[in-house]
Amino acid sequence: MAAGTLNKIMLIGHTGDDVKMHYFEGGGCIGRFPVATNEEYVNKSTGEKVSNTEWHNIVVRNKAAEICEKYLAKGDKVYIEGRLKTRKWQDEQGNDRYSTEVQCNEFTFLTPKDASSAPQNPQGGQQQPAQHKQNNNQPAQQYGNPPAPAAQQDEEEDDLPF
Repeated sequence: MAAGTLNKIMLIGHTGDDVKMHYFEGGGCIGRFPVATNEEYVNKSTGEKVSNTEWHNIVVRNKAAEICEKYLAKGDKVYIEGRLKTRKWQDEQGNDRYSTEVQCNEFTFLTPKDASSAPQNPQGGQQQPAQHKQNNNQPAQQYGNPPAPAAQQDEEEDDLPF
């Protein structure tokens, strides 16, 4: 990272499609999927409610891509953290085209497993959202705390300052 600069993006949105995988010789892979974020506001001059949807192209690599492919389904809510990268490519007519993508290095599944079309927890019951962090040179690793007992979760929620 150059001194005094930052390229970081954080998104919470819903997947617009299943993860599309591409495998390379040598065992590497990437997964791509769109995420939609919504903005709603009231137009002050007309009083009309306005809703805008922004689509983001997410790119995730290697083990993290395989985890996303296995557990993310269209419509699931997900937290994505990464950096923006613009790619240049040429269409069939030879025209230069540009795509801005989110190179994902961390994600958290936010849709409860019982509300998703993704595979269920083998023990039954609800799992805590899956969290994954990926270093560019290392495979993704799972992290986070084990689920707290239900009584402890209720106490924690009551202690929130808001």
